[in-house]
Amino acid sequence: RATPPETFSARNGAIMGLVLTSAPAVEPVTVDEVKSFLRIDHDDENSLLASLITSSRLQIEAALDLALITQSWSWTFDSWPKGNVLELPIGFVRSVEAVRITARDGTVNEVSPDQFVLEGGRIPPRLLSKSGDWPKPGIPALGIEIAFTAGFGSEPSDVPEPIRQALLMLVAHWYEHRDPAEIGGAATRIPEAVSALLKPYSRVRL
Repeated sequence: RATPPETFSARNGAIMGLVLTSAPAVEPVTVDEVKSFLRIDHDDENSLLASLITSSRLQIEAALDLALITQSWSWTFDSWPKGNVLELPIGFVRSVEAVRITARDGTVNEVSPDQFVLEGGRIPPRLLSKSGDWPKPGIPALGIEIAFTAGFGSEPSDVPEPIRQALLMLVAHWYEHRDPAEIGGAATRIPEAVSALLKPYSRVRL
């Protein structure tokens, strides 16, 4: 039986930095959709609902290691994996804009796009070196940067409906549990129905 290729990801303990460089332009659900879901017929809490939408979307993205609406990221880390497979920390990856390597003298060089292949739609997304090796950085820390765009699309309708439904349910949960609560208590737990809707999009935890 063939040995699977060695992979490298944000979870292997390497020093790395993940920075959002372009935030999503819209949210996966609108305030009006949330008001309809909650049967709210006034505008007094629109600002609160907008805040809960953003907070709930961020919570889902963090739980799934997934971008919902199109957004851009810069990921810097120290060294490449021993093999040719690199797991990207956020999915669904639509494109890789640049792979940059810092030389010993501080010069930054870009790897030609024809030197790697993106498998952005799988879970987790992967970047593969065609040659089986990656160019080494000349500095010991954060000498590799990958600039990429992730997300299902630029419109709310691009996000899978089960995720949008889970987001509506999570907003409703936080709307109904606004009183101070002990961390880890029942009120702060994600409802099981929300988790069930999100499960097909989660990474397998070994």
